[in-house]
Amino acid sequence: MRVLIDTHAALWWDVADERLSERVRGLLRDPLTEVAFSVASAWEIATKASRGTIELAAPVERYLPKRIAQYRWTPLAITVEHAIRAAVLPRIHADPFDRLLIAQAQIEGIPLVTTDAAITRYDVETIW
Repeated sequence: MRVLIDTHAALWWDVADERLSERVRGLLRDPLTEVAFSVASAWEIATKASRGTIELAAPVERYLPKRIAQYRWTPLAITVEHAIRAAVLPRIHADPFDRLLIAQAQIEGIPLVTTDAAITRYDVETIW
C-alpha cells in the first residue's frame, strides 16, 4: 500500500507520540507500506523550525534527510499539476501546505495519513 503522510503525522511518528492511532502505527511499521513524504511537508517543517514554532532533535538540514532515510520514506516532489490543483480546491482549508498535500493525494490516487478534520471534507481518502 502507498500512502502520503501529513506533516503532523510524520513529526508524531518520529517522537512516538501517543496521538498516532494504532491503525497508523501499524501501517507505518509495515515494511510493505510505501510512505510518500511530500516536499510540501519538508518545506513546512523547515519553515516552522526556522521561525522557532517547532523544535527538532537536530538542525533541520540534518534532521529531515536523516528521518527520510531512516524511515525509508519516498520523497514526493511538487509538480505543476499539484500546484494548480491546490490553487483551485474549494476554500475549505486555508493552509497552503495542507492544500498541496490534498492535491498530491488526489492526483497520485493515494490516501493521506492525517487527523486533520478539515481535510476529510475534500474528495480525498484519509487514514487515521
